[in-house]
Amino acid sequence: MLCLSWGFNQIAVKLVLVDVPPMLQALARSLGALPVLLAIGWFRGIRFFERDGTLWPGVIAGVIFGIEFVLIYRGLLLTSASRAVVFLYVAPFFVALGSFVFLGERLRAPQWGGLALSFAGVALAIGVPQTNVDASVLLGDLLIVAGGALWAATTLIVKTTALIKAPAEKGLGYQVAISIPILALAAWISGETITHVPAPLSLALLAYQAFWVVGLTFLLWFALVKTYSASKLSAFTFITPLFGVVASYFILHDTLTVAFGIAALLVIAGLYLVNKPDPKVAPDPNLPA
Repeated sequence: MLCLSWGFNQIAVKLVLVDVPPMLQALARSLGALPVLLAIGWFRGIRFFERDGTLWPGVIAGVIFGIEFVLIYRGLLLTSASRAVVFLYVAPFFVALGSFVFLGERLRAPQWGGLALSFAGVALAIGVPQTNVDASVLLGDLLIVAGGALWAATTLIVKTTALIKAPAEKGLGYQVAISIPILALAAWISGETITHVPAPLSLALLAYQAFWVVGLTFLLWFALVKTYSASKLSAFTFITPLFGVVASYFILHDTLTVAFGIAALLVIAGLYLVNKPDPKVAPDPNLPA
């Protein structure tokens, strides 16, 4: 259910673009999600302002989070939802590489193979000439890939700082709260305005992004990780791009070429291998995704 929600999110953004420009849409998402996080945290007794060593890691993660969504939402203005969902979910590729370089984690042969497959898929999707892909679309693709890399960076920051022990509401609250001025500045620099009252569908999809995707599904994910094996759960995420590509085809009528279809399958197969748990190692249910 979570993967289906995340796969549909890029489509929701594209559908709302006709009424709300990208930076203002991302800003509205953060503004809507923050009260949800604060309310859930208050209900669960979370002490958001307690000194626990998370301030500066939280600020850094929040700045990266804000820039990440500047890139993602700007990229979605240029490229299709089906391409975006594939390129965004190469984030585990960057997490695996970052864990190897910065955390000294060893990668098994299947994981190296998965990284190679994902890289080949991205290279194929970007590099093979296609009639429906021009320089503008390629720029959007690259912005999405950069957004995925920043997503991975926030994951690595959480893994290596005091944020790893912070409640999910507090860790995510840092990111959402700090993204608000960044996205507001980006909207102002871009000169974005809303020229008419958004349609009911756009308002509903904005609520979906803010209250459900950011406000609830991310928290549900952390709750699952605390209860079940993170390695087993993460193996499910490889189906998110598949949901996104299929939904983009049926809902937005995105053109799917054979080359892009092969590229998407390579990326998805690669992500599966990267996230596939080692049967020889007992998973630790307390490790974050």
